[in-house]
Amino acid sequence: MKRRSFLQGTAASLAVSCISGSRALYALDSTLTDLNRCTVIIPTSPSKREVVAADMVVDEILKHCGITWTKGNNASAGTVKIYLGTRNNWHGLGSAVSSVSAKAAKLPAESYAIATGNDGGSPWIAVCGSDERGLIFGAGRMLRSLRLTRRAVSGDLKVMNLTSSPHYTVRGHQLGFRPKTNAYDAFTVEMWDQYIRELAIFGTNTVELLPPITDDDADSPHFAIPPQQMMIEMSRICDKYDLDVSVWYPAMAKNYGDAQTVDAEVSKWAEVLRDLPRVDVVFVPGGDPGHTEPKYMLALLEKQKASLRKTHPKLQMWMSPQSFNAEWLADFLKLAADPHTQSWLDGIVFGPQNRSSITELRKSLPAKYPIRFYPDITHSIESQYSINNWDIAYVVTEGREIINPRPEIEAAILRSMLKDTVGFVSYSEGVNDDVNKFVWSLVSWDPKMPATDAVRDFGNYIIGAKDGSAYAQGLLDLEHNWEGRLATNELVDVTLQKFLSIERTASPFLLQNWRWQQALFRACCDAYVRRRLLFESGELARAQSVLERIEDFGFASVPWGTGGKPEPIPANGIDPQNLVDEAIDILRKAAVVQIAPALRTRISELGYGLFQGIHQQLSVERFQGEGVERGAPLDTIDHPVTDAPYFLKRLRALSSIEVQEEKISAIRALLNRTNPGPGGFYDELGNITNRPHLVIENVEGDFDFRRSTHVGTNYPDRFGADEPMAWKHWAESLYEEPLKMHYTGLDPNVEYSLQVVISGDSKNVKTKLMANESTEVHPMQLRPWPPAPQTFALPKSATASGELLLTWTREAGLGGNGRGCQVAEVMLKPVVKKEA
Repeated sequence: MKRRSFLQGTAASLAVSCISGSRALYALDSTLTDLNRCTVIIPTSPSKREVVAADMVVDEILKHCGITWTKGNNASAGTVKIYLGTRNNWHGLGSAVSSVSAKAAKLPAESYAIATGNDGGSPWIAVCGSDERGLIFGAGRMLRSLRLTRRAVSGDLKVMNLTSSPHYTVRGHQLGFRPKTNAYDAFTVEMWDQYIRELAIFGTNTVELLPPITDDDADSPHFAIPPQQMMIEMSRICDKYDLDVSVWYPAMAKNYGDAQTVDAEVSKWAEVLRDLPRVDVVFVPGGDPGHTEPKYMLALLEKQKASLRKTHPKLQMWMSPQSFNAEWLADFLKLAADPHTQSWLDGIVFGPQNRSSITELRKSLPAKYPIRFYPDITHSIESQYSINNWDIAYVVTEGREIINPRPEIEAAILRSMLKDTVGFVSYSEGVNDDVNKFVWSLVSWDPKMPATDAVRDFGNYIIGAKDGSAYAQGLLDLEHNWEGRLATNELVDVTLQKFLSIERTASPFLLQNWRWQQALFRACCDAYVRRRLLFESGELARAQSVLERIEDFGFASVPWGTGGKPEPIPANGIDPQNLVDEAIDILRKAAVVQIAPALRTRISELGYGLFQGIHQQLSVERFQGEGVERGAPLDTIDHPVTDAPYFLKRLRALSSIEVQEEKISAIRALLNRTNPGPGGFYDELGNITNRPHLVIENVEGDFDFRRSTHVGTNYPDRFGADEPMAWKHWAESLYEEPLKMHYTGLDPNVEYSLQVVISGDSKNVKTKLMANESTEVHPMQLRPWPPAPQTFALPKSATASGELLLTWTREAGLGGNGRGCQVAEVMLKPVVKKEA
């Protein structure tokens, strides 16, 4: 039967049933009311944003369902009436819903009451906001409560009787129209309107903009309009939905101790912000970027506030002490406590690279200052909330700004960190963290909301009732894909199959939804990397097994005659280069074998789809992203994930050794690179399965690892084949926290030496190593760069008790990101003394 004929027949059978129209689709669920025919009613003399709320509701229903709701006061018979208005203007909606305003009478700002009822047999829904912003949020909550499918809208009116108020005052996200982001710089005005609207529907009340000149390039090939013009448009859009506008404005000049520089900056900032329809807050980071001594910074900001208030009279000035060293932080806290500073500085922001914890900062500041949180929700590594113990295969392929839904950990961070604050504005550099934004908005409204409920709320509205719950579960699964060792995490393949099952029956509208494409892209990437890891590990093991034949009988340097000296070539007459050639051939072919070609093609297709849909730049060359580290996993998804390139390079180098005895020694050295010898100990500190002596002090709630050892990594892989994978991840402690290793069961009669590789991204930070907290193994010193093994003699007294405690510390009092103690590999070796 033809598809169209079948559908016509089905439609006919429905038409003759006692249930007509879309109501037939929900006949099995009697709790749902058919909402296909609705009229949205607002007060007779509506405010600007009452009109916006009505337009938003009608437009969203049309976009999600293809159904047109009408607006006006004349609703035809059988039409469900939807009343929208603010508490102050509710009297203009008539007597039928007059009682609803009483529910909102005592609600604080930004709150709403939703009620349902029946007027002469016609159902109605009423949304009353305590103010205009509350109405926007209430209308959004109503939309999220509906069952939205293609060509059908329904809802359970009984569960829509509620009141709600936000727990935190500030709930926002930074949306920077600048080249550094992985998609925002290609947004059009229309795209910004839709994105900001969706954030408002989920309770966001603040959007943070960036000025045209920061630490970015001045232009982007993706800019639809000049950045200054877009900043004005984004401010207008925020005001349309009654959202606060914050501006992240770094102080980038070199010398703010110079009066002429200050005057020029005051004039420049005023010019940039003058034409913005709305600016509520200016937030100036103390660093990253910028580097200005607190006394000069505060003097500048006082003048900036006075100047900017000429065009924005209620503007507030906030500042963060991020990147300050110990001395500057102490100076800042002293200056902040000064009565004069308190008279004009409005608040403090706690962001990345802050030496003190948020609790310590709260205790150190006068109670007058509110604290706003500035969490990094966008980066997976080298960040404020890096993924702990992330498998190195993920690091080198998916990278720092991969699509990263982390609903459970983000909700946990929020509940832990927001206690001493008025709320947050997240740090975002694109749409890779899209899910995290909505989780933060929902859970900051209601901290008791489980992360699973937040994700389902998001999925059911964004994806639709048919697949929303399954999509939400997929997002939760993606978070768990990143836990533990990738090689043994079979959930990765299960997650992909779940997404593919949804895709097989998905509507064209779902397939074109960029948020769906993002989730499927991540699921495909995770599964592809795992398959490559298993294949490449197998091929490397096969090559190593070939090389291990040199340990067979006949390859040792032995005398060929009685009483003779060892000969430099094997007695068996086999050239060890044959083994080297075979191993090279295995590794060379493995490097070009296409693993899971269909899956790899699907990743590319989704990459193109995301570029065309949301303008996400997942490649630098193809899509002109700013740089690989800025969310371009298509450029690194095929990066080697084992030591195969390292082995291949070493094998090619030792092929030039002419003396066979030396060649055999070189092969053995390669195979035994991590062998500490009999009685020795080896730890790969970035490998969670091979670091038995690392002291791991996981402190509950220490999400930014201020007091806990965690795994550090770097992306992209700048070391490549020059170094083994073990040096590309490391154990790390931050600021003044020590990094420790503890050995027990040592032989007190044996003398030991220590071989250490310090890797990381902080090559200019010095570290010191102590044994048993009393014996200096080495003083403060820079690490070899590129990373290389260092060998240190240990006095016998250090291990005479049978135990050894190693403690690394970095230079104290530094500013910046706090990194420095970054130990990748440690071997404790018995000293083999030559016989006399």
